[in-house]
Amino acid sequence: MGFSRQEYWSGLPFPSPPGFPGGSVVKNLPANAGDVGLMPGLGRFPGEEMVTHSSILAWRTLWTEEPGGPQSTGLQKNRRRLSNRTATLSTRRVNAEENPKEPELFLELEEETEGAPASSLYLAPSSCQGRCLEAFDKHHSCHCNARCPEFGNCCEDFESLCGHEGFSHSSDAITKEELQSVSEKIYRADTNKARKEDIVLNSQNCISPSETRDQVDRCPEPLFTYVNEKLFSKPTYSAFLNLLNNYQRATGRGEHFTAQELAEQDTFLREIMKTAVMKELYGFLHQQNRYSSEQEFVSDLKNMWFGLYSRSKEERDSSGFEHVFSGEVKKGKVTGFHNWIRFYMQEKEGLVDYYSHIYDGPWDSYPDVLAMQFNWDGYYKEVGSAFIGSSPEFEFALYSLCFIARPGKVCQLSLGGHPLAIQTYTWNKSTYGNGKKYIATAYVVSSTH
Repeated sequence: MGFSRQEYWSGLPFPSPPGFPGGSVVKNLPANAGDVGLMPGLGRFPGEEMVTHSSILAWRTLWTEEPGGPQSTGLQKNRRRLSNRTATLSTRRVNAEENPKEPELFLELEEETEGAPASSLYLAPSSCQGRCLEAFDKHHSCHCNARCPEFGNCCEDFESLCGHEGFSHSSDAITKEELQSVSEKIYRADTNKARKEDIVLNSQNCISPSETRDQVDRCPEPLFTYVNEKLFSKPTYSAFLNLLNNYQRATGRGEHFTAQELAEQDTFLREIMKTAVMKELYGFLHQQNRYSSEQEFVSDLKNMWFGLYSRSKEERDSSGFEHVFSGEVKKGKVTGFHNWIRFYMQEKEGLVDYYSHIYDGPWDSYPDVLAMQFNWDGYYKEVGSAFIGSSPEFEFALYSLCFIARPGKVCQLSLGGHPLAIQTYTWNKSTYGNGKKYIATAYVVSSTH
């Protein structure tokens, strides 16, 4: 039995489609949402006690293109709103005061990391041209990271090319403890985040990592049951939403911004810089000698996030912002697409079909983290992690922090007492300024279990 999008979003109850269980998993329901039980983030993989660190790492393999190109979207599948009933769930709360182990990773491999090792992408491996801030690679004859002066293995042009990065000496390197401290401050500063009652999630079926390639829709209902759209009237949300329709998702098609679209980038940066979140980030990076002025900081953010480069052929068809927040399609699969607001809006339009998740973070308020599988208008995303309920400036700040402090590496943070790791990758085939890197991607790769 089918029904229109208007009928669905009216909130009227509809019967479950045949073959699917009637039960549902409810997360962080507000007190006024009937008698449905409250479920904090579970923060576990199914059968986690049987999964070793090595087996999770071994799961990080190259993905293959979907056979036959786009599959049936299934956008007309019958779905049903949550009814008012009690969900009895077993939950596990994580004690933030414990000494957690180093978090294991639920790793996803983005398109730009496939194929040849990063070392083969550099035109001049004996030079720091395009290599400032890069992670240590034992295969390089010389290095361009913060600690190369300490070890005496910098390239000859390190000082001239990388001095502007603000840390020519190892004493200027940002420590793990400093990253955890500033990320906690940014977490507390996010007053624009969703409240618990602003979002009702229906995360439903949690699968094992080995099942992510199956492309099986195990969730008969949407991920988002309710979102308080008054959030979107806040200046940073509104400015963020204006950016999402400025891109073509298919790589190989050049992006050409109008004057209005360029102005929308400036508006977004201007609005987020008014927030306590971004003031906290800038203050930290200024103290760390990474930027001498807010103007320099904003200019660099615009370049690293919005600067265009080519992921396919010769067209300038991509940017860090498009990839991470809006999402792209390349070789028949979804790449990037790590934003909850984008997901919600596309799901509401009937363009995203939520399939399952492999990870649900430990936070019992927003922002939280979910690693999920979904179909985006005919293309599959095998693992897509995203913050849930965070403000645009919060995600932008954490991804920027990790890209600046740990480019191309796993970045260990702390949010509300729980460890969280973000992976960033640099775009190595072109640069801006004096050899500075664009953002290729950034996404959450792990949290505490």
